[in-house]
Parts: sequence; structure tokens; C-alpha cells
Amino acid sequence: MTSDIRQLLTSLQFSDSAFPSGFYTMSHGLEGYSQARLVDPGEVQELLCSLLVHTVGPGDATALAAAHRAAGVGDWDLVEEIDHRLFASKLNAEMRRASVRSGHQLADLADVVLGSDALDEYQRRVKARATPGCQPVVSALIYSATGVGTRIAVASDLSAFAVSFVGAALRLRLTDHRRAQVILHAVGPVIEQVAHDATERDVHDLGGFAPMADIMSAQHERAEARLFAS
Repeated sequence: MTSDIRQLLTSLQFSDSAFPSGFYTMSHGLEGYSQARLVDPGEVQELLCSLLVHTVGPGDATALAAAHRAAGVGDWDLVEEIDHRLFASKLNAEMRRASVRSGHQLADLADVVLGSDALDEYQRRVKARATPGCQPVVSALIYSATGVGTRIAVASDLSAFAVSFVGAALRLRLTDHRRAQVILHAVGPVIEQVAHDATERDVHDLGGFAPMADIMSAQHERAEARLFAS
């Protein structure tokens, strides 16, 4: 059994904003809101919380929790099913592309870092185009292979999302460095609750509902100038 400290170190490494997972290229829909002038500096925290509760939690976090459990018992067909469900739940092409691109990049690097048999099996299925390779599912396999528990794995990925989102807000000039840290601390209880809900949710309930976020993503796909991939 992996010690608490090793679990902590692993989760810190793979959720670190400096880890080259591709999160730096994403705004997670924030640029679309900014382009439409539907968010101002005082609303960044509220929007982040809304996305965590209504899209990321029911979608990515739920898929991560379910895939983590499936990987733990070696049920690769179920991992593949979860991957397909998550991919299908993303209504916009750029969100699907961003998740898959980040997932493939994460899997390639994790394979070098860890050399896991589980990741090798998943990579084989991705290369055979049997499964999309969404980022949360890859993260689930990494955390499972390194002995990180499900709740910590989900919370770590949600934290990585929040840090990436706030980092995008910085580059879009919707916040400053001091306010960014205030936001990240303030969303801690939300992340905790969303992580709990995701681990309790059945995989058949996977998928969020945030029509405005989907509209902003659709508009962002066709924007003439974009700083971020999503």
C-alpha cells in the first residue's frame, strides 16, 4: 500500500501547473466568456465554482473516479466504456479535442515517468483507436498505478483544473496574482464537495448540464483570434 506521503507527492507532481499536460493551452471556456463580455474580474470565482459544480464535477471528475475504480480491478473494457461516455458528453468539438490532446500528451509522458503496465495497455487501445484517450481517464490510470486513492485523485485533478482556469484569467487580465490566490483558496470547499459527489455518482449519471458554457465554447471555436485552445 502506498504511503500517505507518496500519494501526496504523486498528486502534487501530476497536478502541478508546471507539469506539461497541455492545461496551459486551455482556458476551459473562460476566453469565450471574456470575448462575449459575459464575465468581469469580480465574477471569475463565481464562474469557476459554477463550472466545477455543473460541468467538471458531473463530467470529468465522475469519469475519473469511475475509471480509477475500474483500473483498480483491471476492468479495461469498463475503462474504455467510461472514456467513450466522457467523450460523448462533451458537446463541442474543441472541448473534445482539448481533452484528447491533453490525454495523449499526459499518457506519453507518464509512460516515460512511470513505465506502468496499465498505461501500456491503455496506450495500446488508444493507438488502435478503440478508445478516445480523454485526459481525466488517463489521470485515473496514473493515480491508480501509483497507489493514489480515488478521492485524492479526483480532488487533485479538480485542483489542477482550478489552477489552470485561474491562470487563464491572469493571462486574460481578468485577475491579478494576489486575487488569483484568494480565489484558489476560496474554492477549496467547493472542490471538496464536488470531489465527494463525483466519487459517489454512478457512471451512468456521467455528464454535466451548462448550456451557456456550451454556447461560449461553440462561439470560441469560430473566433477569428484565440489565445487558448479551449
